Amino acid sequence: FSFRKLWAFTGPGFLMSIAYLDPGNIESDLQSGAVAGFKLLWVLMLATIIGLLLQRLAARLGVVTGLHLAEVCNRQYQKVPRIILWLMVELAIIGSDMQEVIGSAIAINLLSVGKIPLWGGVLITIADTFVFLFLDKYGLRKLEAFFGFLITIMALTFGYEYITVKPDQKKLLQGLFIPYCQNCGTPQLEQAVGIVGAVIMPHNMYLHSALVKSRQVNRANKREVREANKYFFIESCIALFVSFIINIFVVTVFAEAFFEKTNADVNTVCVNASSPHSSLFPNNNKTLEVDIYKGGVVLGCYFGPAALYIWAIGILAAGQSSTMTGTYSGQFVMEGFLNLRWSRFARVLLTRSIAITPTLLVAIFQDVEHLTGMNDFLNVLMSLQLPFALIPVLTFTSLPSVMNDFSNGL
Repeated sequence: FSFRKLWAFTGPGFLMSIAYLDPGNIESDLQSGAVAGFKLLWVLMLATIIGLLLQRLAARLGVVTGLHLAEVCNRQYQKVPRIILWLMVELAIIGSDMQEVIGSAIAINLLSVGKIPLWGGVLITIADTFVFLFLDKYGLRKLEAFFGFLITIMALTFGYEYITVKPDQKKLLQGLFIPYCQNCGTPQLEQAVGIVGAVIMPHNMYLHSALVKSRQVNRANKREVREANKYFFIESCIALFVSFIINIFVVTVFAEAFFEKTNADVNTVCVNASSPHSSLFPNNNKTLEVDIYKGGVVLGCYFGPAALYIWAIGILAAGQSSTMTGTYSGQFVMEGFLNLRWSRFARVLLTRSIAITPTLLVAIFQDVEHLTGMNDFLNVLMSLQLPFALIPVLTFTSLPSVMNDFSNGL
């Protein structure tokens, strides 16, 4: 084992792990904390472990074959299943992109104290994503370092919320290691399914299988291939462990502070804190419902304005990083399935446009305060698209004709 070699292979796993930290994930985390307390942490842990195993298979496919998943699908499948697979993955990318761009726009709205409307935030996100994407002209390592910087911002901001709220450590450990949900009903079950849909993203497997190609590996040398697989797996473990810790920060903050709270409880605190957003919470005994926007507001009411702005900065970092990796996914998927060889600008413009158009329509016609239902729907959409990535990954990595001596044999 060599730390120098691990460092040389470090990058693709952290870019992949950003999909585990997108605004859709963060919203799923805070809702599961508010609805089920600490009881669904074990679902988050299991989903992350399953995600790691699937990402490992995707990375192995890229390392061994020198092709990413979409390219292998293009070679192995007939025209009709190939087009169906491409359409399903594009649908998943559009759904994920909507969550990411809307999340960034909500963060910009919170940071500007409501002065920049939702559609304005969407337009800013579109523009700056183009700027960031062309950073890789200065070398992939610089782009990977920039993504690492965004992950660090998320760790610091959500870590600050965790330290401020001080969740119960005993309940945290119980939630992680006791796979049981006492007195749970339909809302908790919905959150459990939402966690799986938010964590394991279909297009992320296509992305990871492409990102590992950025490292030079002599595929004629089995020892080099085996070594690359080992270091990519170690890096993925570290990256997903970091993302898991950040997700735990969010779940436990909302589990400790807002589990079983009513609208009236929050309304009273917000009024006492002279919050301009207290009207968001009607003075009734209904259980509190939170999303990314309301989550920031209630943190501000309970723990001061600093908590609200630091939360918004974390969401902005999550949204910015995940929109960029989402664009990369769309690029690789289109190139692989359709065998397109366009200029970089044309590819980025097309993949962005496909995903941005429905997002902009939602932003124009929907109020920033009423987007919770859309996020739940998009997480369910992710779950439904999952087989269209799982079946190719599991099939190809078990075929000796594709993987040679590195097939799983299952």
